[in-house]
Amino acid sequence: MLAEQIATIIRTRLLDPLEILFDDVGDLPSRADEVARRMAAAMRGDDDAAAVHAIARLVGALYPGDEPFDPPADWWRTPLGQVVARRMGHPAARAVSYSVAGAMLGVTKQGVHDLVRRGKLERNADGGGVTVASVRARLGG
Repeated sequence: MLAEQIATIIRTRLLDPLEILFDDVGDLPSRADEVARRMAAAMRGDDDAAAVHAIARLVGALYPGDEPFDPPADWWRTPLGQVVARRMGHPAARAVSYSVAGAMLGVTKQGVHDLVRRGKLERNADGGGVTVASVRARLGG
């Protein structure tokens, strides 16, 4: 499912606009499928550096902009969001809201409150939210 999601995102964010502009993108859709399979394998593999590099390449290419990468909470429940949460946490934040932490962990916002209260997640000292490091630790990342 991870490779399928990556391939779909590549097609919709990159290839579809190119096809609109140029009418034909040649063999890029099949190449996108292959790239998606390789990236998914790297993200799920044993090499942490390769996984983080693949994630950084994908996020940088598919979500460009001047603002930090800040996907909605439901993105974290997708196969890509789950692998990003486990392998590197949030790519652009040291702390996340309780709702985002819940989405990353697959629990409710109230569940995050309970985990913080029980000392299982670390509250961000610089303001609200939960540290990404504690969310990753909880995920086993």
